Amino acid sequence: MDLKLKLEQLHQRVVGLKDQINTEEATKNAFVMPFIQILGYDIFNPTEVIPEHICDIGTKKGEKVDYVIRNNNEPILIFECKHWKENADAHNSQLHRYYHVSKARFGVLTNGTVYNFYTDLEKPNIMD
Repeated sequence: MDLKLKLEQLHQRVVGLKDQINTEEATKNAFVMPFIQILGYDIFNPTEVIPEHICDIGTKKGEKVDYVIRNNNEPILIFECKHWKENADAHNSQLHRYYHVSKARFGVLTNGTVYNFYTDLEKPNIMD
């Protein structure tokens, strides 16, 4: 099955289920994890898709990014997720902070219905 068809099916799932999704955790399980799986990552392999990855920032301990995707033991992509009713753009600063402590070059900020993709192509560890 091609990527476009899988994404269309996920979209239909989101439309059909979103009114029943009442928490951020449910948003991640019903919408975001299937998206990560569609991208070709094994969401059940904790060495590849790491949930609640610690991203301590300076004196701020216990900061966790929702998912880190690793390849060859290196983080390549970070996902910060919000409840589907929240405006994902309102949380850019949170993902921005995680960039400073992660070696990942790509990030996604999502509410399960909108996916904002970021990179650090201009300056390392600075979200463009």
